[in-house]
Amino acid sequence: MNDFDFFTGTWDIANRWRTDFLDSGSEWEQFPGISHASRHFDGNANFDEIVFPTKGFAGLTLRLYNPDTGQWSLYWASKRTGTLFPPVAGGFKDGVGEFFGEDTYNDVPILARFRWTDITAGSAHWEQAFSTDGGATWLDNWYMDATRRP
Repeated sequence: MNDFDFFTGTWDIANRWRTDFLDSGSEWEQFPGISHASRHFDGNANFDEIVFPTKGFAGLTLRLYNPDTGQWSLYWASKRTGTLFPPVAGGFKDGVGEFFGEDTYNDVPILARFRWTDITAGSAHWEQAFSTDGGATWLDNWYMDATRRP
């Protein structure tokens, strides 16, 4: 079994995000999502589409494993912008996946971190955090709790 094999099938996603990803005082907003994920390349690739029905948009994630480096690269695309965001890269250790990459948010250079934790056969937790100081401090700004559909 490969790292992202757990995330295949259909999932209900409980989302909670900050209304401003860089403002620690911003409000939290909750909304549902539905993800359909599939395994490819003998487990060395994973693809999912997530739809946010109350928000009116969707996104795609492509996860690719590089056997030479032992790292995954995760690529996010948003239906709202029609663009592919810069990847985050990393891997799993002791059941926790951590992935980092450089990006911008509202024209501010950031370091992005994605983290997968609490992975079971029927659930998983994902979170996103941004740093504006090269990783010295982090602001968590989006949580997803996934529950597998029967």
